[in-house]
Amino acid sequence: MGKLDNKIVFITGATAGIGKACALSFAEEGASLILSARRKNKLDELSKNIKSKYGVKVYFFELDVTNSEQVKEKISSLPAEWKQIDILVNNAGLAKGYSKINEGNIEDWEAMIDTNIKGLLYVTRQILPLMIERKQGHIINLGSIAGHQVYPYGNVYCATKFAVNSLSEAIRMDTLESNIRVTNIAPGLVETEFSEVRFNGDKERAKKVYNGIEPLTGEDIADLILFAATRKSRININEIIVTPTAQASATQVFRKE
Repeated sequence: MGKLDNKIVFITGATAGIGKACALSFAEEGASLILSARRKNKLDELSKNIKSKYGVKVYFFELDVTNSEQVKEKISSLPAEWKQIDILVNNAGLAKGYSKINEGNIEDWEAMIDTNIKGLLYVTRQILPLMIERKQGHIINLGSIAGHQVYPYGNVYCATKFAVNSLSEAIRMDTLESNIRVTNIAPGLVETEFSEVRFNGDKERAKKVYNGIEPLTGEDIADLILFAATRKSRININEIIVTPTAQASATQVFRKE
């Protein structure tokens, strides 16, 4: 018996990094999964792997969280048995660019604001009423240490993660009488596709971000998300801030030669 048998978990940005690690961790604990992402071929592949390895139910669809109409249409058209969502993992997010504000690329700003803030809101807006109706549910938002400490050249990305932190608190307040749990997960350096996306596919530059340290992995974060999701119903983990041992703050990292 898994800890999450008979639970339905919805994960955005499920095909890579932390999202994919979460899908595998929750499947291992027996959860039924709703997986969404922009890359349908990757979703198809992941779904087949999970079904064959863990024998759990998987429902998946292509989704761009920045498109509010698409989010509404996809979630409202879920089959009735899939609408009883117990856990929402708002994982879809990205960083784009690394520059001073006066040199910033406005398209990069739009991408981060649209995905990290508005995308999280669009998905939450559709799923939260379903949880409130049943007076149970857990929303887990992927924030960042950047939502607590701004770092040079991180300006707009940091602002979006401060927003995620604020929204996590706000959702907790707004749903207090509805027995909804809300958790903000705030990681430091995690090695995923994150830096490659930030530097527009420049693998060499992305690799340098993690030089001389042992960064966290997607699996490390999935472990913590699973921990938060499997506490007794009276317990809400409000926030977990987690960094590699070699990282003390958003800007202080000890790198071995």
